[in-house]
Amino acid sequence: MRVQKLTFAALAIAAGLTLTACQSDDDGKGQSAPSSPPSVSSSGGGPGSDSSGAGGSDQGGGKDSAGKTPAGKDSAGKSSGGQGAAAGAGSKESGKAAKCRTDELQITAKDGTIDGDSDGTVVVELKNRGGRSCAISGYAGVDLKTNAGSLSAKRTGEQAPSTVLKAGQSTFFGINYPFNKSGGSGIRVTGLLVTPPSETKTVSLPWPGAATLPITDGSGSPVKVGPIGSAGQGG
Repeated sequence: MRVQKLTFAALAIAAGLTLTACQSDDDGKGQSAPSSPPSVSSSGGGPGSDSSGAGGSDQGGGKDSAGKTPAGKDSAGKSSGGQGAAAGAGSKESGKAAKCRTDELQITAKDGTIDGDSDGTVVVELKNRGGRSCAISGYAGVDLKTNAGSLSAKRTGEQAPSTVLKAGQSTFFGINYPFNKSGGSGIRVTGLLVTPPSETKTVSLPWPGAATLPITDGSGSPVKVGPIGSAGQGG
């Protein structure tokens, strides 16, 4: 009987210890949650921070606390600078070269008369000496300086082609005039004035053609000028 009582007593003590341990575990679980400090995501993305968490996703998406998209970002959080730069580069050139200015052109004149021609020819060269391409078309203004005053050349009426001159390239036009076959002194030519199309600045050149022109009856200018691009380098 004594042995049996001791056994029962030992079982009772063991059961009490087991119950106490279970209660301690339950109490520990209930207190562990509040005792652990909450996780705070660093907005600065410091060392060891995880930008893939929920707290970092708003900033990673490029939005502020109000859900608005900051300047320079699109709705997906990507920088819009790349697209803006590409558009700017594409719109920088309109596809049309600016017109040639007088100061950008080297203008010279030479005799281009071919033996056997009924009229004399002067070929004027306009060379692009600027650092960019430029467009030129139409008729140049041409005036001959003579001992009787200025004589303006009349346009031939040919269609004027449009030409884009790269740096160093040239274009030409011709001036046709009648020979003085009258046997008289005629009109003495002392110089040539050339004004590029759409320009107001004039270049003064020596006259390379025949020294005199025939005296006309006043029915019109005997000197004719062709459009830019109407003559080749040889006349």
